[in-house]
Amino acid sequence: MVKFLIVRFSSIGDIILTTPVIRALKTQVEDAEIHYLTKKKYQTLLNSNPYIGKVHTLDHNFSRLTKILKREKYDYIIDLHRNIRSARLKLTLSVLSFSFKKLNLLKWLLVNFKINKLPQIHIVDRYLETVRWFSVKNDNQVLDYFIPSEEEIDPRKLINCDPEDYIVLVVGGGHYTKQIPGDHLVEIIEKLKSKLVLLGGPEDESKSDYILSRISKNSKVFNLVGKLSINQSASLIKQCKLIVTPDTGMMHIASAFKRRIFSVWGNTVPIFGMSPYMASGDSVVFEVTGLACRPCSKIGYKNCPKKHFYCMEKQDYNNLIRKINSL
Repeated sequence: MVKFLIVRFSSIGDIILTTPVIRALKTQVEDAEIHYLTKKKYQTLLNSNPYIGKVHTLDHNFSRLTKILKREKYDYIIDLHRNIRSARLKLTLSVLSFSFKKLNLLKWLLVNFKINKLPQIHIVDRYLETVRWFSVKNDNQVLDYFIPSEEEIDPRKLINCDPEDYIVLVVGGGHYTKQIPGDHLVEIIEKLKSKLVLLGGPEDESKSDYILSRISKNSKVFNLVGKLSINQSASLIKQCKLIVTPDTGMMHIASAFKRRIFSVWGNTVPIFGMSPYMASGDSVVFEVTGLACRPCSKIGYKNCPKKHFYCMEKQDYNNLIRKINSL
């Protein structure tokens, strides 16, 4: 048996983007056993993955965690996070490791000087390069997302919609500068003809309340923000006919189910290598090109550093609405 420990602590989208590595090692390396280390709050993303033998979680007791991991006697560590914490882990376990190249210097050049030297390669392929020593190859399959049967949702019962008969609209995002502004979400909702499901976490509830206070009272909008688990949200995404989303974990979940994705990009840019992976062929990327300030960060901010938020305010929302209504 060849025993691997894959390390990726966060976040939703980044973890989902590592699933081709999990699958490749399990299916292409003879007698491979795969364990995965992540933060406890992201464990649910991986618990049902049939390619993973065990999920370990990071808590505040690092010493206890390393004792548990030492007993596993790993042959290799695949570090797909590559930060101080993962470096400390590798040093403590003293196991041969392979680490992901983060290209932070090249991203810094793009963010600060708008000099693009980034390779035109998706992050999935860069993750797979980390394990090329094991002769694994990209199997050209979609991302993996496995929903526990008890968290599968029947939209006919929950929102009185048939599968493929509604559009998902993602309200939030990990950072404010990635999010579609509330007033533009109101505009989208008012002008779309389809039934709409609003999704987001508990932290997005105040924003969804604001949206509902601004739209006309009708029965086509189902607000489920803060009401579902991540797996239940994934189940609704799996069955939608289209999703409108900023650069979020929800976007990558939709990619796993090969949904039609209308992705709206704010301060981040697809050329970072994290565009929807193998999404439906009629997916569309919306971004405001030519802004001197974009990208302003490789992750995001709580507020627009320039105070104008042009990367989201100047989006062609009418074109987005027109494209959706024409489907």
